[in-house]
Amino acid sequence: MLLPYFQNDLIEAGCDEAGRGCLAGPVFAAAVILPKSFQHDVLTDSKQLTSKERFELRIFIETNAIAFAVAQVDHLEIDRINILNASFLAMHKALQQLSIVPEMILVDGNRFHKYLTVPHQCIIKGDGKYFSIAAASILAKTYRDDFMCKLSEECPEYHWISNKGYPTARHREAVIIHGMSPYHRRTFRITDPQMELFL
Repeated sequence: MLLPYFQNDLIEAGCDEAGRGCLAGPVFAAAVILPKSFQHDVLTDSKQLTSKERFELRIFIETNAIAFAVAQVDHLEIDRINILNASFLAMHKALQQLSIVPEMILVDGNRFHKYLTVPHQCIIKGDGKYFSIAAASILAKTYRDDFMCKLSEECPEYHWISNKGYPTARHREAVIIHGMSPYHRRTFRITDPQMELFL
């Protein structure tokens, strides 16, 4: 069972991102404020859940959260400012969209750019420790998956409906055959030289 809060005095928002390691598409981030009494037996790090479980949890989170927001930074901005800064920017955008201003921010990972004057705590593997970060990871992941499935209708040759832009062998092979789409991140290493040995 995850922990409901980091401290009991301030309004906490959990933050996480999805799509940082992808070769194409935007990076998404979410910010979630949950009630202090929030509990759920299944909610944990989105990577440990099935797609069906994630989408079911999204409905539960959005229904029970005090406030939530999802934001994205596109592939062009990622290439311009790098993926780490783009991830921070996406989190800041999500925090800006919250209907309630948080008094404390819990961030998954070990680095973060300060948001306004709000104190924050970086927590390594926080999406497997705190409900609010896990909830943010679910929203970021499911909204990004929806986006990439829609984008796959325009570019079906890259199989984004299944790989969501992550660097699978099939995705890399499609880039070797078809070249980059308009949505690929130009600053990322798309192809692996070893791939060519198997074509």
